[in-house]
This record gives sequence, C-alpha cells and structure tokens, in this order.
Amino acid sequence: MFLSLFVQVISLVVSFILNLIVPKFIPELSYAHWQTFVLYAGYVGVLHFGLLDGLVLRYSQYDYDQLDKPRIRSQFRALLLGNSFITFTTMLFVGIFVGGANKLIFILVALSVLSRNLFTYTSYIFQITNRIKIYAKLVISQRLFFGVFTVVLLLLHVENFYMYCIADLCADFFGVLVGFFYNKDMYIGKAIPLTESMKELKSNISSGCMLLVANWSSALLISGAKMIIQWHWGDLIFGKVSFSFSISNLFLAFVTAISVVLFPQLKRMEKDKLPQLYMTIRNAVTPVLFISLLCYYPGCLVLERWLPKYVESLTYLGIMLPIIIYASKVSLLTNNYLKAYRAEKKMLIVNVIAVVSSMTAFLISAYVLDNMNLMLYFIVFFIMMRSVLSEIIVAGIIHVNIKKDFIIEGFMTMAFILCAKHMKFVTGCLVYAALLVLYLYMYKDSLKQFIRVKPKKAE
Repeated sequence: MFLSLFVQVISLVVSFILNLIVPKFIPELSYAHWQTFVLYAGYVGVLHFGLLDGLVLRYSQYDYDQLDKPRIRSQFRALLLGNSFITFTTMLFVGIFVGGANKLIFILVALSVLSRNLFTYTSYIFQITNRIKIYAKLVISQRLFFGVFTVVLLLLHVENFYMYCIADLCADFFGVLVGFFYNKDMYIGKAIPLTESMKELKSNISSGCMLLVANWSSALLISGAKMIIQWHWGDLIFGKVSFSFSISNLFLAFVTAISVVLFPQLKRMEKDKLPQLYMTIRNAVTPVLFISLLCYYPGCLVLERWLPKYVESLTYLGIMLPIIIYASKVSLLTNNYLKAYRAEKKMLIVNVIAVVSSMTAFLISAYVLDNMNLMLYFIVFFIMMRSVLSEIIVAGIIHVNIKKDFIIEGFMTMAFILCAKHMKFVTGCLVYAALLVLYLYMYKDSLKQFIRVKPKKAE
C-alpha cells in the first residue's frame, strides 16, 4: 500500500515539474517544440503492432515462475529487431527529406520507438505476472530519473527543447536497465526455434491487434485534435492548448497507476464478483472526480500569477477539464472490464465510431468554421460519448442499470463548463460548489456504503 502511494506521489511530483515548472523557464516556442515531440512520440507504441497487448491478454493469468520464458524471450527479440529496423529507416528518411526544427524532433521521435516499446515490454512483464511491488519500483526509478534529469537541466538554465526530449528517452532506457536487473530471464537465454517463434508472434499480434487499435484509436480523440490545432493555428497556439491538456493529465496520473494494479486482479477474480466491484469503484471514483473539478478555481488563481504567459490556456482548461471524468472511467473501469471479459472487439467498435466522428467534427471546426473553441467542445463531447457507449456495453455484460447516472453526470459536466467559461469567477465557483453539494447528497448512500467497505489485506 505504501509503495503504491509512493509511486503515485513520485509520478505526480514529476508531472508537476514537467507541466508547471518547465513552462516557466523555457521560451514558449521551445515548449511548443517539446510538446510536438511528446505528441508524436506518444504514437510510437503502435509499432509493436499488438505484440505486447497480445502478451498481456494471453499470459496475464500466469505467475512469473509459470511463464514459458524461452517463448517470451523470442518475442522480445522480435520486438527489438523490428523496432531497431523502424528506428534506423525513419532516422535515415528524416535526415534526407526533413529540414529545420522538425528534423531534430522526428529523429528524437524515431529513437523513442525503441525506448518506449522496450520500456513497455519491461513494465508489461511485471504487470502480467502481478508483481506490482517490483513494477512500482520500476516506475519510481524511471520517473525519478526523468525528474532529476529535468531539474538538472532547469538548474543549468537549459532552454533548448531537445535536451528535455533526451531526458525522456534516457529515462525509458534507464527503466529498461532496472527491469533487466529483475527480469534477466526475459531478455537473455535460449529462445524457441524460429519457426515456432513466428507462430507465437502471429498469435500474439492476432490477440493484441484489436486491443491495440482500440486503445490507440481512443488516443486519437485528443491527439488528433492537437495535431489539427498545430497544423491550422500554428506552434504557439498549439503550445498553449497543450499546456491545458498537460494540466488535465496531472489529474489522470493517479488513475493510470490504479488501472495498472486493477487489471491483473480482475483477470484473476471470479466473474460473479465483478459486477459488485464495478459499482463499488464507480460510486467512489465518480464523486471524487467531480469534486476535483472544484480545484479549477483556486488553480486558476495560482497559475495566473505563476505562468502569466499561459493565462489564455486557463480559458481552454475550463472547457476541457471535464475530460478527466470520462477518461478516468474508461481507463480505470470500462477498458479493464472489457479486457477481463475479452470484449476487445466491442472496445474497438466504440473507439472507431468515436474517432471517425470526432475527426470529421475537428476538421470542420478548423478548416470550415475556423473555430477552435468549438473543437474543444467537440473533444469533451466525443470523449464523453465514448465513455457512455463503453459503459453501456459493460452494463449489459454485468447486468447493472446506470442510465440515471449518465443523465446526472452529463448535467454536472455541462454545469461545470458553463460556470467556468460563461460566469464570473466567484459566481461560477459558488454555483458549481452548490450543485456539487446537491450531487453528493443524491449519492450519499452509495458513498456511505463505500466508506463502510473494509478492504482485504493483500497476500
């Protein structure tokens, strides 16, 4: 419990440094270039083509000692060779055909193909075998390395964006080294024959490709909009909007950590216990997330003084902050449940519908209407739509009725945006606080029930 809490604290501190300290001390254009690297490096995870997701789905019911290590090692070697080839050819192409700041950005993105996917492989091995304590140590090591490297750059008054990108890459490689210390058997040793390895590779990609597409298509809901903003409105506006997303990501840091712990436990849990657990978690998490939106108001007062050059970003943040409600529920609940019930096809359908609809709306907002605020509203709407559709599927599987909750949560979301965007500061804060009290009163019985639940001690 203490270690899990420490991971969350470290992740939050590093996120705080990256999202609130770095923008204070580097130029706006450098920040925009750094965020461009972050945006495109965020997509290199698709370049394992579902291999790593397949490993999670096919082997998460096994303990470490039960794993067929030669078989897993063969998949690591396939990943290493494939990603090394992609990195080399991309760097060669960029070196020849791309110029300016973009050349350096995309060379660094090419290197991230190796760093990100090797680190993902390392972390997944701990997750699928439910060795959460060691996984926590891995995350702490990687995040601390990144955080300390970044602080050193700030102390040295480094303003060049590429050094912060290099810090990111080095942190991933350092994490791989830490994982190697605990998992030597997953890297070194005899592998299965090549023919059998190729069959295993095909099985893993077949199992994981739908989950990969589902997960990464959902990422397009936000990053697709950011790409269009950069293409249409330029780097500086893109940097300010990215800052708003970065603040939202601070809220999501905790949820990701909890999700990592939750999925292996769901996979091992008896199916008849899953419905009650779903409602227990949902009834606890949702009110907390709506309460967290109240932090927008004191947060604005602090950020206006700390980062005056990003005051415009606070307006965007007032529209986009409710994203955390729905992105958190998808990450913590619906994705984990759909994976536990092996409903990846349904995940894929929901995400593809949301992505196709949203990208159409984003392009119209930018290139036809030239209205960025409308695009931001669309982002919230489609993330909300994806969450609701996913929950409808899960509710059908586990036989629970949450239609009333959808309506109330939709009302609270619209109320917050209206209060933040269209009311004076104090008035908006008081109105939302009053509505929040009413909301909590309506769900007081569910909250009391959750508080009374005594969690079982982990073995």
